[in-house]
Amino acid sequence: MERLEVKNLNHSFGFTEVLRDINFTLKKGQVLSVVGPSGGGKTTLLHLCANLLDVEEGNVTNSFVSTSFAFQDARLLPWKNVIDNISLGLLAKGMSKAKSIIESKEIALRFGLEENDFDKFPKDLSGGMRQRVSFARALVVKPSLLFLDEPFSALDIGLKKELQTILIDKIDKKEISILFITHDLMEAIRLSDEILLLKSDPGHIVKKFSYDLAQKERDDKYVYNESAKILQDEEIISTFELALK
Repeated sequence: MERLEVKNLNHSFGFTEVLRDINFTLKKGQVLSVVGPSGGGKTTLLHLCANLLDVEEGNVTNSFVSTSFAFQDARLLPWKNVIDNISLGLLAKGMSKAKSIIESKEIALRFGLEENDFDKFPKDLSGGMRQRVSFARALVVKPSLLFLDEPFSALDIGLKKELQTILIDKIDKKEISILFITHDLMEAIRLSDEILLLKSDPGHIVKKFSYDLAQKERDDKYVYNESAKILQDEEIISTFELALK
């Protein structure tokens, strides 16, 4: 069974302790989010899990057969056009140039891009279009595990919902597992099977929230109601410093 297992994970930058005693398991087909305020170590945790940082203390075991990453910033290569940016991962896996272009064009259309966008460079794209390209690049390789680093935070409501709907379709079909970080509780409730609450100084998990209803069944009313409930939780109030002073 594919899984991502984190045990007794600690991390420091110099003398600054960033994460302490992190433990969790992400199973195949599961969506797990890490929520918490900015500066609490969420991105560091994600980078450790994605092998973008070296693990110094503890263990991160990833048995998923393939992974990809979508960042808050699209991080497109400025000298490559839309299709060439999307096809990077396919080429890295050894796919032929011709086939990679065909598959990249197909997924670009599914992500709402048009044929006259294919030859455009990142400088010619809006922020939303760049993020469409970023998601297409991450998903065209059909990853078993997708890492998401606050990819919706700079998007308008319409585009955010559109991209989330694409992910929910893949989640429903059991095509993907996701580990993502966010400070948006509504976003976490809409997508997650389990939410880990990360409190800062140093980052440590103080509570977990689980949701059994299938993501495709979670309408706006459900998300609003669950958000109202979670905002009454003492650990949420303390972690996000929501209490009135």
